[in-house]
Amino acid sequence: MNRKQESLQALSQSGTVNEKLSVLHKTVKEQHPFVARIAVALYDTSTGSVRTFAYSSDDRTPLKHYETQLENCHSLKKVAESKSPRVINDLTTYQLDSKNEHSKTLVNAGFESSYTLPMIWENYFFGFIFFNAKEKNVFHDRVLSDLDMIGHMITLIVFNERSRVRTLLATIKSALDITHSRDPETGNHIERMSRYARIIAREVAVQYQLDDAFVEHVYLFAPLHDIGKVKIPDSILLKNDKLTESEFEVMRTHSEAGKKLVEKLLDNYGLSGVTHIDMLKNIVLYHHEAIDGSGYPSHLKGSQIPLESRVVTVADIFDALTSERPYKKAWTNDEAFKKLDELAKDKVDPDCVAALKKHRDKVEQIQKHFQENPFG
Repeated sequence: MNRKQESLQALSQSGTVNEKLSVLHKTVKEQHPFVARIAVALYDTSTGSVRTFAYSSDDRTPLKHYETQLENCHSLKKVAESKSPRVINDLTTYQLDSKNEHSKTLVNAGFESSYTLPMIWENYFFGFIFFNAKEKNVFHDRVLSDLDMIGHMITLIVFNERSRVRTLLATIKSALDITHSRDPETGNHIERMSRYARIIAREVAVQYQLDDAFVEHVYLFAPLHDIGKVKIPDSILLKNDKLTESEFEVMRTHSEAGKKLVEKLLDNYGLSGVTHIDMLKNIVLYHHEAIDGSGYPSHLKGSQIPLESRVVTVADIFDALTSERPYKKAWTNDEAFKKLDELAKDKVDPDCVAALKKHRDKVEQIQKHFQENPFG
């Protein structure tokens, strides 16, 4: 079996986007050894932001856990609008006219040229692919032709990965609708808390040396944390008063029920190829664990609780506190942060609390963008 066949076989096997990107990078370097970095950034249509997602680099990548508004990136915005590639054969000159942090960061890391492709599938734009070199004037026509083919493969890999997750999300939403179960929490709660989770995950990922794929999947899977509530009777789920001890025991079962439901849906709908699936199961099963071991269902303590679960717990509590419910008024952010500080002593991860507090400006932007509409 030759090298190309081995590469294609590796791509056909299950693996994360980062792993597949690494395989493609090795293939590219056989013909074009100057391509020192391939990176993927995703576009969020709801907020207009661009964020790092996956990469393969000869050295440590200079851009991780980075997010910016596309509106502030004039050149990238033109790539997105025109749906046409961009070649910069001298980044050192380009960055002098650029106000963007990412351009300056790349130059400071020694990169001198760049080729950028928009990721488009069936006329749907969802991000960028960057090929970077530490030499100038290397992206000529023959090279671009080869990279266009690789870019198409990367686009397909990323699109398929995200399509599987979307299918999973849609499947679970259908399950919620079919059972006629109704959680009193709103759709905007899901939008807010998943973005709070991403803020926290991005911050702690630096501390724990985790990649952007970890951050992205925390964001994608966070909305599914309470899927097990479809198994909870409406008389308990929708109760506007404090639950009795027996009712609370029933409510506690939603974590384990949720994990079983996820496993069944993955099997029934052929979605076992979704990567980072253990993260999803951990979020669903362990988001009610507490640092001191008083949580449920497994009474895990401290670092025994998976990091992704600790992240989602803080995000969920913060939004619950700052949201109005039939049985309570919304707390102010100051009140909610003070409560989280108290909980950080023995119930929730203090690093996750600190991470959210550090980015209060982003929290307020999310609240403004996804505020509740009292008229429905």
